[in-house]
Amino acid sequence: MNRKLRIALLLNILCIICMSVFCSLSVFAQKSDSTISNVRAKKIYKTPQIKANVPTYKPRSTFGYIPYNDVTSTKTASNIKQDKILTVSKVYPNPVSDQINLILRLDRESNLSVKIMDLLGNEVVTLSNERIPSGEQTKSYTIPNRLNSGIYFLKISSGSETIVKRISVL
Repeated sequence: MNRKLRIALLLNILCIICMSVFCSLSVFAQKSDSTISNVRAKKIYKTPQIKANVPTYKPRSTFGYIPYNDVTSTKTASNIKQDKILTVSKVYPNPVSDQINLILRLDRESNLSVKIMDLLGNEVVTLSNERIPSGEQTKSYTIPNRLNSGIYFLKISSGSETIVKRISVL
């Protein structure tokens, strides 16, 4: 009996040692049910190359000093603001059922064109093509019944400017 007790005790100790060794190793730990291996890929850092016919920069000065260039920009922010003649403040109601209203401002008298375009950019209907005086205007247009419900674009043009607004027709 003494011999059987020793063998059982040694087997228990051996099992405890094996369990502690195997549990401490990550190789024998439980793995996920995927076929992805744990091998890490080496990261390669590449600098993007832009291919263009741009001459290389060659400084005209010496000792790291750049010569002063007294030429400044000729177009200022005030010049850009003056070029804009059309501002659309609000398009309502959206979604539209039978009538659409526009609040817009023209800086000078010009032709105003209001068109409804489909999602592909095809002209569906022209709501207006008229000469409008300068200032803030509120315009109302009736949506034709033949227009199916869906998403359309309202294209508002005056001179060389075009503003596009998205509308939903019920």
